[in-house]
Amino acid sequence: MEYYIAVASKDHVHKGVEGGFMQANHGKSSSLKKLKKEDWIIFYSSKLEYGKEEKCQCFTAIGQIKDEELYQGFMTSEFQPFRKNVNFYEAKEVSILPLIGQLDFIPDKKRWGFPFRFGFLKISEKDFEIIRNEMLENN
Repeated sequence: MEYYIAVASKDHVHKGVEGGFMQANHGKSSSLKKLKKEDWIIFYSSKLEYGKEEKCQCFTAIGQIKDEELYQGFMTSEFQPFRKNVNFYEAKEVSILPLIGQLDFIPDKKRWGFPFRFGFLKISEKDFEIIRNEMLENN
């Protein structure tokens, strides 16, 4: 079992949660190919809405990969993003700000946003547990 973070705006994350799927890196398949059944995925949203500036800076969803299937969804005739099915858990949104000092995947605490620049990253079980415990507390 592996642990990952995907970066997407909160509005896009919520569409995935509602549909029981995830996309990453603007619909490309490369990141999704790494995910295996029962791997964990946490979504980090730097922004509330795609293309807008209003900050979110929260972990906004958490789930486990449902199966091995990689498929293309249909958004428009020009955009059929690759997706994976996810079992999402009922979770609370958690700000990253109070957690930065505890997370090992953020080596430079002053430039804490740097690890998110590629939109998809693998994290340690320790870091996963810190975030999961906050998101699933009392759920």
